[in-house]
Amino acid sequence: MARRHFCCGAGAAVLCCLPALRAQAALLRDAPLALVEVAPGIHVSQGVYQETTADNLGAIANIGFVVGSASVAVIDSGGCLLWGRRLRDGIRRVTALPISHVILTHMHPDHIFGAAAFLGDRPQILGHRNLPGALARRQDYYGRRLKEELGDLAEGSVAVPPTRLIDARLEIDLGGRVLEITAHPPAHTDNDLSIFDHNTRTLWAGDLLFMERIPALDGSLLGWLAVMDDLAGVAAAAVVPGHGPRSAPWPQALDAQRRYLRQLRDEIRAMLRRGSTMEEAMAEVGRSEAPRWLLFDDYHRRNVAGAFHELEWE
Repeated sequence: MARRHFCCGAGAAVLCCLPALRAQAALLRDAPLALVEVAPGIHVSQGVYQETTADNLGAIANIGFVVGSASVAVIDSGGCLLWGRRLRDGIRRVTALPISHVILTHMHPDHIFGAAAFLGDRPQILGHRNLPGALARRQDYYGRRLKEELGDLAEGSVAVPPTRLIDARLEIDLGGRVLEITAHPPAHTDNDLSIFDHNTRTLWAGDLLFMERIPALDGSLLGWLAVMDDLAGVAAAAVVPGHGPRSAPWPQALDAQRRYLRQLRDEIRAMLRRGSTMEEAMAEVGRSEAPRWLLFDDYHRRNVAGAFHELEWE
């Protein structure tokens, strides 16, 4: 998930405290990664409900891996190279099978900047057809931001381009375990993937699903609502959201996000009919949702602005 504002004072604080932060990061990096097997062969590391900082190394998203009888698929790689290496070490504590695939669910830094940790395994790196263009437009900015947030702890964290692009659907076989990967139309971003494990009926939703932490709109509000309706029809038993608990029952897990996004749609449409401005909408729309979401004040106004811009052209 991308955040577009930056506090220079915070960046200076990071730089002046780097020795202590390096020590803290070293302790974090060297400790065993907290992984939970949410279903047989499905291992998840839960992200913290924070923004990226030097003390969390960008580990704010749910990431993990799926183990077949022949190989392993990584699903997102974390917010920096150090966290990607930690994930790889976690995989090696579970299995010695080759890492055949790294699946990047979308472009945001907390999901992709650890991918370089897996280059030595020579996996296929899978991404949405639109992912290369999205990275080309934003990777310099994302790289600068990560350096500002982590200081020299960001060293080596780069946006690794996909080696195989997905237009619609792709199935990969890990040995006795087939993952179905779907490329979605614009929703959370314009390059979202979801992954469905047929063996355990587990859906990896990436950032198409936020739970407890407020959704971040970086694509299309109406498209996201339509994709959620499509996902609701997936015969999953459980979902791994991009942010939130490690897993949750399906499709009930969609309820809160659907309520929030529908409220944005309905209240903005009503304000547009009254001739209200974007500034008025940002001050009024969706305020009843504030107690229900963590980091509400960090993202809600921008969500309203993006949705307003989309809906005024309906």
